[in-house]
Amino acid sequence: MAKIGVQAMMLKDSFTELGAFETLRKVSAIGYNAVEISQIPMTPENVAELDRSRTELGMDIAALSVALDTPKGIPGDSLKDDFDKIVGDARRLDSKLLRIGMLPFAAMKSLDGVVDFARRANGYAERLQEHGIGLYYHNHHIEFAKFDGKYMLDVIADHSPAMGLEIDVHWVQRGGLDPVRTIDKYAGRAAMIHLKDYRIGQLPESAFGLLESGNIMGFMADFKNVVQFAEVGEGNLDFPSIIQHAQAAGAEYLLVEQDELYGRTVWDALQTSYDNLVAMGHADLF
Repeated sequence: MAKIGVQAMMLKDSFTELGAFETLRKVSAIGYNAVEISQIPMTPENVAELDRSRTELGMDIAALSVALDTPKGIPGDSLKDDFDKIVGDARRLDSKLLRIGMLPFAAMKSLDGVVDFARRANGYAERLQEHGIGLYYHNHHIEFAKFDGKYMLDVIADHSPAMGLEIDVHWVQRGGLDPVRTIDKYAGRAAMIHLKDYRIGQLPESAFGLLESGNIMGFMADFKNVVQFAEVGEGNLDFPSIIQHAQAAGAEYLLVEQDELYGRTVWDALQTSYDNLVAMGHADLF
């Protein structure tokens, strides 16, 4: 049975302010008992507090985030420079899943760059398998660009057979595909699914001010940019079907994430997603 947890990218400010343990205490108090670590420095202090959250809070450290090469401006470890440390942290935290959160910017320039990334990632995935650890790739919308009629995500998957996929349903929708059918397509290969809703927001009042002043282009820019991230159940995605198909596809973790909060606190957003998921009948997955 899959377990619902939280993607910690949305908690990075709290990790800085409160520390890893106290942040996860608040996560646990809402009702979440699993977390995927992302954009959190894996310092000895943070690793120790993550380990403490396992023993004292019963928190499941579902997955850790890695990059192929050390990223600029984003905290985290790289498989190139920190392989042994990553394996050691994963073993200490009993995390058997690692995930690459984004295609390297340089690889986005060309098909050759995408293929090179996939092949390098596959090499690391094979090495990690020797340690009992799986490597997964998280999609955004850019992976649904086509090369000669083939989605970039399929190019990555075809050239990295040892690497699995982490399907983000919001980004699938934003990429123009159906999340349920996409989960079905990668059944058996997607151990993690990101639960992130897709909402069409309201036009801001300022857009109508632009219209009244004759700035049609400004109004149309606001008109085109009403797509929002949303708490689970607060947008337009069919989460009962998504969760049903994710479980049938073999997903181990369903991770709540919201990239932008539009003035709400992260705690209010997580509570709303939790309440809605419980109302959908998924209390047993927490």
